[in-house]
Amino acid sequence: MLRVPDHWVWDFWFADDGARHHVFFLQAPTALGDEGRRHRAARIGHAVSDDLVHWERAEQPFGPGSGDDHDATTTWTGSVVRGDDGLWRMFYTGTRFLADEPDHTNVETVGVAVSEDLRTWVKRPGPVTRADARWYETLGAAPDADGAVFREEAWRDPWVFRDPAGDGWHMLVTARTNAGPLDERGVIGHAVSTDLEHWEVRPPLSSPGSGFVHLEVPQVVQVQGHWFLLFSCPAEALSPVHPAADTTPGTWAMPIDDPTGPFDVTRAVPLTDATRYSGRLVQRRDDSWALVTFENGAPGEPLPGVLTDPVDVDVVDGQLVLRATTSAGAAAR
Repeated sequence: MLRVPDHWVWDFWFADDGARHHVFFLQAPTALGDEGRRHRAARIGHAVSDDLVHWERAEQPFGPGSGDDHDATTTWTGSVVRGDDGLWRMFYTGTRFLADEPDHTNVETVGVAVSEDLRTWVKRPGPVTRADARWYETLGAAPDADGAVFREEAWRDPWVFRDPAGDGWHMLVTARTNAGPLDERGVIGHAVSTDLEHWEVRPPLSSPGSGFVHLEVPQVVQVQGHWFLLFSCPAEALSPVHPAADTTPGTWAMPIDDPTGPFDVTRAVPLTDATRYSGRLVQRRDDSWALVTFENGAPGEPLPGVLTDPVDVDVVDGQLVLRATTSAGAAAR
């Protein structure tokens, strides 16, 4: 379990250098008092481990920008890949809030930083991708039938992976389309690149009207020969007509035929309840797979803000399931 003294810890992403596991995570000081204020104060933390259980903290990779930079307010969730040039690249969410609290008028974009060793990072000029108004909702635009607009320009949580066919790279993004009811616009955004340097934004890989306000921290991964899409969405970010709207979902999972889409997210089912959020699958040294989440706390309770120990996963009848152990039972719905 990863705890940071006097800090909340939440969204996270992994990298494996072949010798040790690295985890990068969002953190903010509990001295803020109100956990709802942590998002504007988020900074990316870093820790390393041999076993995904015992962690040693490392130096913070980098901080936010300044002025009119795309990440002037803070830096949010991302992913790390290693390119053919040997460089590690961290694609991360840059946020720029345009109003004081409690207003949410923020613009989210994707930036990138590079490293030779996963410890010293240099940010590149950004953003490298952002919401394209041809398909995606932008701040203050695309009102619904009643003239209402959404509180933010969603383009966050980039998950970058190599095309299994070897033809370039894909980026999945938490995004929203530019038409339809506001509570059903959540989609998996998409961008492609041949070199990790130049990116082309494309239409979403899932359809609006699927019952989600947003699909956060997407991940595609192959486990035991089966591909799965994971994302997170709580009940309060579901349309009232969604079948799971009266439950307490957290991390969701669904089998997919192709990690490059399209995805019918109406087939997704909760893998954990709301107390285990932002789940990521990670591979151990013995090639087994496990789920790590952050402890989100039960409704009405304070945010624990720690990363959980890994919980083993299995594939049963083509579905991803948490292995039936004591700790898995605590994480499962």
